[in-house]
Amino acid sequence: MYTARGKIEQTDLLEEYLPLVRRQALSMQVRLPASIELDDLIQAGTVGLLEAMGRFDSNQGASFATFASQRIRGAMLDELRSRDWLPRSVRRNARAVDEAVRRLEQRLGRPAEEHEIAIELAIGLDEYRQLLNDTNSGHLLPFEALMAEGVEPGIEDASLDTPYHQLIDEEKRQQLIEGIEALPEREKLLMALYYQEELNLKEIGVVLGVTESRVCQLHSQAVSRLRARLAEQE
Repeated sequence: MYTARGKIEQTDLLEEYLPLVRRQALSMQVRLPASIELDDLIQAGTVGLLEAMGRFDSNQGASFATFASQRIRGAMLDELRSRDWLPRSVRRNARAVDEAVRRLEQRLGRPAEEHEIAIELAIGLDEYRQLLNDTNSGHLLPFEALMAEGVEPGIEDASLDTPYHQLIDEEKRQQLIEGIEALPEREKLLMALYYQEELNLKEIGVVLGVTESRVCQLHSQAVSRLRARLAEQE
């Protein structure tokens, strides 16, 4: 049970870190569909902050600011994942694309072209592009998913914040960086605009001179290439 003094300190801590919740929510929202409300992200992030306040252990070595930031972001990602209603058939198709890309690029020794992937899947180009559109709708934050199957180190358990897990994290990051460098130039630019410059899909379409739908397709294709490459290195 908290003492009166403890309650005051908890309240002060909550007020101090609520602006961090809003900043993280705003940063995340720019990369999400318009249907995702800022208030929903803030609400989820606030829950993460409260959890951080209840579970923080200074003996773990990390500062509260670092721990809270991880918990806030993790709670927001959990909220987004809970909205992922992608049908199983689309998930199967997404795995089929990943496998086709992996086989092709192993054989070819270069990034596979769209029409080559469609042929490998025994479907038409238009059908392949529609499949990419369907897949993209269920992967709001594929970068996080690529890092560690949807869980960032340090989010689920503070005990993961150890030198060993930091090393594993760094190795995965390096593999991902190398994978992005190996992407075709247009997909590599798209990923940079999306994750580094934090442009939304419409803004990226203007830069690339394509429609927003086409950006979704290219984004899904880039993610499939990266998943296939990371799977080979496991």
